[in-house]
Amino acid sequence: MDEAVEQVAMITPFEKAGLDPDRLEELYAQMGPRDGEDMLCRAMEELAYRLGQADRLHADHNYVDMRKCTRALRAIADQIGMSGLAHVAGHVVQCIDDGDAVALSATLARMSRIGERSLYAIWDLQDLSL
Repeated sequence: MDEAVEQVAMITPFEKAGLDPDRLEELYAQMGPRDGEDMLCRAMEELAYRLGQADRLHADHNYVDMRKCTRALRAIADQIGMSGLAHVAGHVVQCIDDGDAVALSATLARMSRIGERSLYAIWDLQDLSL
């Protein structure tokens, strides 16, 4: 008997950051370079914290607090021009509202990927402006 050869395909999702550099320029113009930089650094710290917090709340099945956390994350991302992250955060909230656990897990993973890429992209933009 011939044994069947099994092949496993590994899929590595890739998400673009979805940044709006014009939004950052607008913030810097409104606030000035020093205050703009301070605000951006605080926002990035808060986003990194909230991305981790959303994962922890999901693991604890605390969807009420996860929804609040994700809505705040969405507002911060929108404020600093992370349009892709803000968009997906809205989808996470919708999955919570719909009570769709499978979609929530997938969408939360997508939000984490985009969040990480967005944070790196902001750092890269800051490096270019120095």
